[in-house]
Amino acid sequence: NDNNTETKDRCCNHQCSGGKIMVVGLGPGDTDLLTPRALASIREADLIIGYKTYVDLIQDLISDKSVISSGMRKEIDRARLAVDEACAGKNVAVVSSGDPGVYGMAGIVLEVARNKVPVEIIPGVTAATSSASVLGAPLMHDFAVISLSDLLTPWDTISQRLRAAAAGDFIMVLYNPRSKGRPENINQAREILLPLLNPQTPVGIVRCAQRGEQSSVITTLQDMLDSEIDMLTTVIIGNTQTR
Repeated sequence: NDNNTETKDRCCNHQCSGGKIMVVGLGPGDTDLLTPRALASIREADLIIGYKTYVDLIQDLISDKSVISSGMRKEIDRARLAVDEACAGKNVAVVSSGDPGVYGMAGIVLEVARNKVPVEIIPGVTAATSSASVLGAPLMHDFAVISLSDLLTPWDTISQRLRAAAAGDFIMVLYNPRSKGRPENINQAREILLPLLNPQTPVGIVRCAQRGEQSSVITTLQDMLDSEIDMLTTVIIGNTQTR
């Protein structure tokens, strides 16, 4: 919240002179699943800005570009830099994996830009749909996407959303299920859901969906923790109709 307050008080350092920002969804990372509009935006850009891991996904497309990359938790810094560079006249592509509007950079860039420069959001294939395509067709009806990261959302709120999704018989897609900083969140999510769902509810676990190191497992709610789950993993928990 403090960082967001800073962005609202901050003015652009330059008089804007014709540049723009394109917030580009890279999809899973496979070039075959990059949309033509995303590809055109990358080619149009004078400068690429992004989290290093995501920039690395498109190295073969940006060898002739100026590139600025940074690490985790530098999202606001990247958005500020994009606005400054666009105000200086550059076409800037801020790259984000999946869809930039789904736990991505779109909201932050729009908040920082505050109509100083034009911003275009270019959607991409998000982890829910790329993982579903690997597993078969588990998202054929209503589903809920829930991030287990409690960096910005209190765990009590996440717990409430899990219970509500279970009560509504939604298929659930869990993003950010486990990291080094929060190794127990996926365990706690399972403990919340076990009394509410059939322990034999199908669960699909996909790691690196539609990337070169892709792996997938179909298991059950009861046994899901026997499989590898990390930040590169998407977990899809079925509903009463899933088979």
